[in-house]
Amino acid sequence: MSHPVLAGVDGSERSSTAADWAAREAVLRGVPLRLFHAVPSLPGSVVPRPALDRLRHMGARMLERMASELADRYPDVEVRGEQADDAPATALLTAARDAGLLVVGTRGTGGFDGLAVGSVALRMAAAAPCPVVLVPQRPSAFGEVTRADVGAAQVVVGFDAHRPVGEAADFAFSAAEERGARLRVVQAWAFPAEAVSPRTLVVTEEDRATWEDEEVLRLSDALRVWQAKYPRVTARTDVMLLQPAEALVNASLEAALLVVGRRTDPQAAEGRLGPVTHAVLHHARCPVAVVPHAG
Repeated sequence: MSHPVLAGVDGSERSSTAADWAAREAVLRGVPLRLFHAVPSLPGSVVPRPALDRLRHMGARMLERMASELADRYPDVEVRGEQADDAPATALLTAARDAGLLVVGTRGTGGFDGLAVGSVALRMAAAAPCPVVLVPQRPSAFGEVTRADVGAAQVVVGFDAHRPVGEAADFAFSAAEERGARLRVVQAWAFPAEAVSPRTLVVTEEDRATWEDEEVLRLSDALRVWQAKYPRVTARTDVMLLQPAEALVNASLEAALLVVGRRTDPQAAEGRLGPVTHAVLHHARCPVAVVPHAG
């Protein structure tokens, strides 16, 4: 891994939290950290030059202060700041072309109370050319501490053995290895088509157990290549009779990082998020890594 970790910052507390997460990730990867700030646009067709210069100066000061704080906190990381005049989403997507990972807060200075994920964060998750981590800054439901805070570090990855996504699996195994963490591979499953019949009103426990055993074996077989590649990672499989989004959101309560895939679509210039990834981004209780993959 030689490409830097890129963190989008705007001076908000949420982006500071994301930048700190990005710095720790850069330490684990042994790569530089780039702090990236896009000068916010001002209303009106003609922006006075003094106003634009003032915004650039404020952004530069913010980057300098944040870089200094992170360099003091993480002395092993090379930290540098960078500014652009383009709109935040456009500027970040361009900068991400040279990054190994893009890290953003789930929200920036815009939005409103109660908004889980802002428009820029969603655009990054849907269209960035590299993996993206969205770092939340909100308490758990009812203010409780998540179980991940008191237990051993755990990385969770959503996986489908019927349509395995190698990029997401590789990212998750690598993240678990870097952190010395356990890996939990979650696969949601549903009763097969033969379970639905006018003559079958009840699924027997025997049939359910048989189908579940088949899913467990299929998942174990699909993971062998990554378990061989990352022998130091302790991975356990968790096959759940739930909708995929519900299974992953539940698993995020015990996770330090949740990894999901995002299929790239050459026909969609703005990128696309599937319904499961979209739901996870809005409801997960830990940072979420969205890993693009073809096909």
